[in-house]
Amino acid sequence: MEDRIFYITVFLSSLLAVIIAFFITSIIRYHRRYVRMQRERITAEVRLLENERKRIASDLHDSLGPLLSSVKLSISSVEVNDPRDQQVIQKSSRHIDEIITSMRQISYDLLPTALERKGLVEAIKEFIRHLGREEELEVRVYTMNPIEPHPEQDIHLFRIMQEIIHNTLKHANASRLDIGLRKDNDELLLLVQDNGQGFSVEKAREHSRGLGLKSLEARTDILGGTITIRSAVGEGTRYYIRVPRR
Repeated sequence: MEDRIFYITVFLSSLLAVIIAFFITSIIRYHRRYVRMQRERITAEVRLLENERKRIASDLHDSLGPLLSSVKLSISSVEVNDPRDQQVIQKSSRHIDEIITSMRQISYDLLPTALERKGLVEAIKEFIRHLGREEELEVRVYTMNPIEPHPEQDIHLFRIMQEIIHNTLKHANASRLDIGLRKDNDELLLLVQDNGQGFSVEKAREHSRGLGLKSLEARTDILGGTITIRSAVGEGTRYYIRVPRR
């Protein structure tokens, strides 16, 4: 009788262990699937966003730009004798110049031409100059060796740098940001470090409503690389990015 009870107890214990293991395995699989689906969704959003940027930049450059220039030329060619009419034409011409300047800046932000003409490093430096925020944040860009162009990768790396620089200006309360790039065998290594107030990386991931850090991770995933963010309150922030470069 005691042997029978013992075997039943062992059987029930084993069955319970199997059930618990099954549920734990199911939860882990569900969590992994959920994380994978989230990252796939963000990656799709990033790709869609980049495609839309290219389309809008192309429309601004190829359609609206020439059209505005043509309108300005037409207005300037109008002959009037009334001084008030001349003032109206001059004022309209200045407004068109301002619109063209703003449109070029928007087009640059959407798709920086320096990236294709000069490569990643010079595009980052030009972006920093375009910001015109030197008094708020000193940004230094270092290269350990020549960085060869890689158009498919460089647009994502440039967006990553844009996001980091904007985040630093907006949230870090930093006075200096160092960006280092190095080509090491078949990898491109990027180290970005600021001297700001730092933050909790986990809390930022949990409470971020926009793309934010998720965008950095999604773009790195697209490149088949890895990104490590190390930060703590009062200790600044470091970004370590490794991307295969072949």
